[in-house]
Amino acid sequence: MNNTGEKKVGTKEITGITDKLYPLMEDFYTIQGEGAHSGTPAYFIRLAGCDVQCWWCDVKDSWDDSNHPKIKSSEIVKRAKESGARLAVITGGEPLLHNLETLTLMLKNAGMQVHIETSGSSPMSGSFDWITLSPKRFKKPLDEIFPYVDELKVVVLKNKDLEWAEENASKCPETTKLLLQPEWDTASSVPLIVEYVKANPKWGISLQTHKFMNVP
Repeated sequence: MNNTGEKKVGTKEITGITDKLYPLMEDFYTIQGEGAHSGTPAYFIRLAGCDVQCWWCDVKDSWDDSNHPKIKSSEIVKRAKESGARLAVITGGEPLLHNLETLTLMLKNAGMQVHIETSGSSPMSGSFDWITLSPKRFKKPLDEIFPYVDELKVVVLKNKDLEWAEENASKCPETTKLLLQPEWDTASSVPLIVEYVKANPKWGISLQTHKFMNVP
């Protein structure tokens, strides 16, 4: 989101951006493994720091940003560009704990598309081509994010999560892609989701294909 409240910025180069430090857990070129863009090559930028802390999180090392180096946004963008990727995905941790305006504008200046994966529980910042909201019941998303959500991806363990998914879907634009994702270690969530999607075809299913293929 830029200062005008728009989600997207134009292709014209933006100058005069001041470099900014971000706590970086890891960054790497890989294949997007889940959601609407599953199978797409992408450069992942995982920022450290998280106040949501899902118990099923598979990157708990990202929670404490003091354990990770602060890297200049220009260096992160340089590495992303040199990878050959056309798409950058900013994730975490919870990436919106940080002001993402500088990082996202620099990525766009480098000619990259910019996506984000967020719980939406912190204020919006930055300019994005695609916003994936993965809301958590124990730290709810802020209302300000809903008008801009391109993809709603809800992790499901039990029936209560399906109710949570519908509650969040009701706040999203009609164009939002709605996806339910089984929690990896909860086998019972798979038949639960399958039957729910069959009965409610506005929803689709997201799978963590990178785990099946052992792709980082």
